[in-house]
Parts: sequence; C-alpha cells; structure tokens
Amino acid sequence: MELFFKNHNYKYAVEQIMLLLFPGEKPLYPEKPSGNFGAEIALSRGAKFATASCKIRSSEGVLAGSAKISEALLTDKLTTDSLLQRIIKLSFYRAGIRLTGQKPPWGAITGVRPGKLMSRYLDAQMSDGAAISAFMKEYDVSPARAKLCLETAKYSFDISKNLQPKDICLYVGIPFCPTRCAYCSFVSQSVEKSADMIPAYMDALILDIRKTAEAVTAAGLRPIALYVGGGTPTTLSSDRIYSIFAELHKGFDLSNCREITVEAGRPDTITQEKLDVLSKNGVTRISVNPQTMCDSVLKSIGRRHTSADVQQAMALAQSYEEFSVNMDLIAGLPSDSHKGFEESLKKVLELRPENITVHTLSLKKGSRIMLEGISIPDGGETAEMVDYSRNALFCAGYVPYYLYRQKYMTGALENVGWCLKGCENVYNICIMEELCSIISMGAGASTKLVAQGGKMQRRFAPKYPKEYIELMPRILLEKSEIEEFYNGI
Repeated sequence: MELFFKNHNYKYAVEQIMLLLFPGEKPLYPEKPSGNFGAEIALSRGAKFATASCKIRSSEGVLAGSAKISEALLTDKLTTDSLLQRIIKLSFYRAGIRLTGQKPPWGAITGVRPGKLMSRYLDAQMSDGAAISAFMKEYDVSPARAKLCLETAKYSFDISKNLQPKDICLYVGIPFCPTRCAYCSFVSQSVEKSADMIPAYMDALILDIRKTAEAVTAAGLRPIALYVGGGTPTTLSSDRIYSIFAELHKGFDLSNCREITVEAGRPDTITQEKLDVLSKNGVTRISVNPQTMCDSVLKSIGRRHTSADVQQAMALAQSYEEFSVNMDLIAGLPSDSHKGFEESLKKVLELRPENITVHTLSLKKGSRIMLEGISIPDGGETAEMVDYSRNALFCAGYVPYYLYRQKYMTGALENVGWCLKGCENVYNICIMEELCSIISMGAGASTKLVAQGGKMQRRFAPKYPKEYIELMPRILLEKSEIEEFYNGI
C-alpha cells in the first residue's frame, strides 16, 4: 500500500493502523502516486483544533476519514506526539472501515495494552457505564471487549494504588524446553540439541543473579514478586533448580514477595522431586500449560505428552496446598477446531486451577507455523473459540484480571488471564500494565525500569544462550544502570 504523509512524519503510527486493517499489505513510499492502492494522511494545526485527515484510494474510489483534538490538550512534546498519533490513526481507521466494511473487535486500538487507555477513565472516577461508553466511542471497540478491558483495568488500578516507588518485580529466564513447539518464537532451545550448554548457562546465570542482587540492594529496591519463566524452567534437574533458588534467596530480600511463580509448563518435566524443591524454596504459584487437551493437536504442535499426562501432572501439583496453579490454552492452534477447543476448556475447568490463561495464536516469523506454512483455523473460527471461552469462564466463576494483545494475532484478538477471585497474579498485572520496574536475569530477558511520572528505560539481554554466556562481562557491567536510574529520579 502506497503511503503519503503531509505535515507530519508519524510513520510508525500509520503503519500499525494499516497492518491492523489490511494485514496482507506492505507499506510503500514512492515519490509520487502510481494510481495503485494507497493513502494520503495529512495533519493540520489550527487555533483551536489539530485535525488529521486520511484519503484511501482503491478500485472502489476514494474514501475519507478524519479526527481532531483540542490544541489546548497539546502541552509537552510527549503528550503532543501521543495525541497527534492517536487522531492520525483514527482518521486512517475511519477511512479504512468504510472501505472494508468490517470493524476489528478492538476497533482502532493497535497497542498491546488497552488497559492503559481504559485506566484514564478510572483515574477520572467515571462510573463503569460511563467508562465503557467513552471507551467505545473514542476507539470504536466492541461492547464485549470494552467490558473485558474495564474488568482487567480495575485490577491494575487497585494494584497501582498500593505500590511504593521502589517496589519492583524480578524475572529469571531459563531458555530451555524439552522440544520446540510449532507456534513458538521464543529463544528457548530444545534440550535434545543444547543440553551441553546448560552447565555453562548455569554458571553465567549465577553471576547475573549475584550482580543484579548487588545493584537492587544498593538502590534500596523491594521485590514484591518473583517470576521464573522461559522456556520451561523445570526442564532443568532438581539440583539445578535448587541452586538457582539458593542464589536468589542469598542475594535478594524476598520477605516482601507477595508471590513466587515458576513456569513448570510442560507436564513431561514435572516430578515430585522438582515440586519438593519449589515448595521448600517458597514458590507459591506454578504453571502447568497444556495449550490444548486434544492429543492430535498436541502432536501437531510438537508436544510429546498427552492430555492424560497433563491430568497426572495436575494431580501431583494440586497435592501441594501452597501452590496456586495456572493453566494455559491457545485458541487457533494447527488442526484444532471450535469443538476441539471447547472440549479442551471443559477438561481444564474440571481440574479447577486457580488461574486459566487463554491466548490467541500469534503468528511469529520464526515459528514453524510460518516457516513451514502449517494450516491453522481462520480468524472467524478462532474468534468463536475466544468468545466461547469468555462466556464459559464467567459462568464457571472466573474473572478476567489481566489482558494484553500482540502483533499478528489471529483475528486481531487478545490474551486474557482469568482467575478465581483473590487468586490474581501480581507479576502479570505489573508487567502488562507497566506499573513498576521488571528487573530481569537470564538470556532473552528484558529489563524495564519504570519510575513514577512515566520515565522508562529498557535493557535487553542477548537472546540466545551462547551469546548470553559469551557477553556476560558486558551484561554484568550494565547492572550498574539500575542504581543510576533510581539515583536520577
């Protein structure tokens, strides 16, 4: 799609809304219009209003859309850029839906955190009905999604009110799995191919934990949640899991942690010996993630376990009273169907975990689904799966507590964490809504330093274990940035 800008250069905003409405298109920037499919997006500033207008040229003719914002709201540069990009996207969106005749479930929202937009209405102390109406009007979001967003935003709002300026969450990344799933784009390594890397990775991770703990202590920070993810941490032996926790307890003051989570993930990695280690080290929450309870779908995504293995792993996990358990399902997996997904959710509900996370399949470039062109359910069928899950989970007594979206999600839908009341996961809320700093250790881990007032700084560890091990001297030096960030607040 040819794109032309007038009086602005908000390229990223335009490309994001274009990909939402026309996912098969690529942005093109010719010097002059060729007469092919294209759009002109203009911005004008007046005494009272800033106005964005969009004209989309297609075989159907020229369709237009516009949006405006009061100039009085355009104060500092950060606010101005944010609001101008918003009206630019809205103008393109309004022209685009006139052409396609279809509205995405999340309307004109392209970002991954709709809850941050909804939180503005909660800050203004609007009633639930008024907040939903304002959200729908401003972003053209469907009623069901607006209600869902409000419910999850309330959890974020409540958590944020009780956070102290130096409260943080900790993350430890273990980038190893038994096998690589077809949908996976994470940096996890199959232990079949990379088992010989584990000892060196462990040595590097221990150094990372020690240096990070020194920086966190020096900055006077208080961990309120610890999350050990991956990959599948329980791919490691019980001895290695123990050594990681021994180092974490030695380096950090975890006495204020509201929860400690470990992604046990694959049921074929769960043993009583490993759960004993987690229990003795203060773990309060684990994940047993089937993704589907259909054996044929498990086989199609590269899993080497069955739904019966999941049920056995859950029985073992639930024998530990201290564990709250999460289970993940993915809507839209290869060879799955609405009926198959419905059966999977019913089986998960029978197990009654404290948390159930329903993901929509996200099509990542590095996954086998994309590389091999594996067939998947279309957006309409996937939407039926997600809609069914929402109704079934509400009826079963679960409530939505966190929500996020990703690029290239089937049907432009969402991922939602559900819980029994009182069982929400603080870490998930904090990371998804950027409520506090997430300080990370391990390969592929992302540290995001967040301060009140919107100041933010990101730091990414090398993606692959080999790079992480080789670049450890640089990684350790960068830990000083944690204390520098907080000293500068």
